Amino acid sequence: MDNCIFCKIVQKEIPANIVYEDDSYMAFLDIHPQSPGHVQVIPKTHTRWAWQVPNAGAYFEVAKKIALAQQKAFNTEIIWSKIMGDEVPHAHIWVFPHPDTPGDKNDFAGNAEKIKENL
Repeated sequence: MDNCIFCKIVQKEIPANIVYEDDSYMAFLDIHPQSPGHVQVIPKTHTRWAWQVPNAGAYFEVAKKIALAQQKAFNTEIIWSKIMGDEVPHAHIWVFPHPDTPGDKNDFAGNAEKIKENL
């Protein structure tokens, strides 16, 4: 979709701190993080709602993979997730450590590297 910011990230027209990517899905750090390592998990194909993503099981497996990496990366058991969809009209799942997790939520490069190292 032409004006979708997440589609532009998928096409690499807009820079992002990508922590995971395969043929169908991408995960990158949120630019307004709730906590260190706050990630958006999206389908690469423009889909409006998470409930419309083909093969939703595979989509949620990617979110699970990110959550497990965040637990290790940030030494926390508590990983939250949200599916809302009103902020950006492209399916996305927020996956993020508890907001009280120690660390600098604005250390984008460092937090991305921590997650990638634990995937």
